[in-house]
Amino acid sequence: MAKVSEEARTRYFEKIREYKTGIENILAQEKKIQSLISSAEDGGVFQKLKLAEENLVILSNYVLMNQLSLDLLGVKNENFLNDARKVAYKAIIYLEDVFSDYLDVPYSDYSDRLEKVAEYSELKRYQLIRKLGFSIQMVKDGFGENSKWKWSIIEMEGRHATLCKNVIDLKKFVPGMDPRSEGFRERVEHFRLTCRLLQAAGDNYRMKYELSTNRMDDFKAAINYLSALKRFYTLTNQKREVEELKKKIDIWKQKMESDAKQSENKARIQRLSK
Repeated sequence: MAKVSEEARTRYFEKIREYKTGIENILAQEKKIQSLISSAEDGGVFQKLKLAEENLVILSNYVLMNQLSLDLLGVKNENFLNDARKVAYKAIIYLEDVFSDYLDVPYSDYSDRLEKVAEYSELKRYQLIRKLGFSIQMVKDGFGENSKWKWSIIEMEGRHATLCKNVIDLKKFVPGMDPRSEGFRERVEHFRLTCRLLQAAGDNYRMKYELSTNRMDDFKAAINYLSALKRFYTLTNQKREVEELKKKIDIWKQKMESDAKQSENKARIQRLSK
């Protein structure tokens, strides 16, 4: 690797200074807001939404600082990327606190969460979910395909998929699928994004099971994402898609049961051979 000049280093540190200052200012503000959350009657849901948004700003600063390291110093800054990854998780947790992390459950199990944030419009929720997805993708791209964080990012993407579903107020969403309704285009985009993310999460957890862990909880998670998608399709009356998913889920369940039996038999043989 070519030696980095002092001039390049100086330019680099000058440029990242403003981003670091921005991060410090947001973190200081976050502490003040957190102190208000504990005493808020509504659980501080709107403060948590604000903190999720602010943390995505922090994430973008970390990603930009890594890009500056690449451009000016010729090296990837793993520390900045790892900080961005941690901040993505923090933003996800704030949003899960507001909307829940429930996956394959009836809408009634978390509808009360949506009532608390009724003033936070459909469009704002969709925009925030898209921003979260874009932020996760920036972290993923920064680390690259063969990163040690590959499976961690798959988990993050799965939680993003769950949130994409859970921010939808289905009482308004389903009637709003009429093309004459205001916000129809964004609603359709949100619907398609939710379906795509839940499908991808299921496929990715299946891949994680096959290529990495061989753990049944990963296989179960894969099936749960497909089941959540089937439930979502059922609520929105997508009959053909529901039937296709039923078949896929049945095949996956049979495979999981077969693998579980093989693992049990292998463990039994090992015990007997000792």
